[in-house]
Amino acid sequence: MPYVDTKVILENADKHGYGVPALNINNLEFLHYIIEAGIKMNSPVIIETSQGAMKYAGNGDFRKGAEIFVKMVRTFADEANIPVALHLDHGKSFEYIVAAIKAGYSSVMIDASEHPFEENMKITKEIVKIAHAAGVSVEAELGQLAGIEDEAVAAENVLVDPEEAKIFVEETDVDFLAPAVGTSHGAFKFKGAAKIDYDRIKKVKEYVKRPLVLHGASSVVPEFVEIAEKHGADFGGAKGVPAEILKEAVKCGINKVNTDTDLRIAFVAGLREFLNGNPKEFDPRKYFKLAREYTIKVITDRMEVLGSAGKADLF
Repeated sequence: MPYVDTKVILENADKHGYGVPALNINNLEFLHYIIEAGIKMNSPVIIETSQGAMKYAGNGDFRKGAEIFVKMVRTFADEANIPVALHLDHGKSFEYIVAAIKAGYSSVMIDASEHPFEENMKITKEIVKIAHAAGVSVEAELGQLAGIEDEAVAAENVLVDPEEAKIFVEETDVDFLAPAVGTSHGAFKFKGAAKIDYDRIKKVKEYVKRPLVLHGASSVVPEFVEIAEKHGADFGGAKGVPAEILKEAVKCGINKVNTDTDLRIAFVAGLREFLNGNPKEFDPRKYFKLAREYTIKVITDRMEVLGSAGKADLF
């Protein structure tokens, strides 16, 4: 199936009431795992890179990195029987966002959420104008999520105002919106039980009538935290968003669910376990084997939870 606009995937998810995992990559291995999981589950997939990943892939040259990611993803998408999109996550820099657009990303995120409402709206409107002229869809964020993930940093949660969300979308014509509703970035999301403001999601959905995005949505799967820590990792106190909360969020109107931390933890768990059990092994094609298995399991489980499994047939 051809490489597609992220908007196509999310409008289908919105229409049919399911969520799609948006999965971060930094290298070829994670791209392999995501495509394999998507094909196995017959699920659409949204692949994401951060600005840092663009720079990493280009060995310091983010423009080169953007081009490399597009070529890689397009190559796999052309041979897959599922819809595949490539998205820039948390675009903060004008230069990085434009590089992603020029390289051929399916969509970009402009994250100006740290600015006051009017300034966020002004910056977002400028990016939407540039991106739409190139046929690229745009995600924006309102409110702020606490925590740290790559270059997204905030000290505390500032939940979205649904009425401001309506004005924001009408003024900017952004294609999908990430409202701050209670989650946090990184592996240490909550001090107590996880809480998301479902009523706020419903109200934003009612007002904006656009696909909605949930950031900070990794579950920090206990199974893989335990394996990683058994083999030397230290994730003490890590907490994520349980599957039942993600399911309810999708019912309330979430259509894109970002997932990065879970993939990293599963990969590290498999890598540590294999290397500890095979100290003489030095071939990455072999010592990535268990990491691959665990990461794919996290992805396929997420597709089941969000309801995207089997939905590739709708395209």
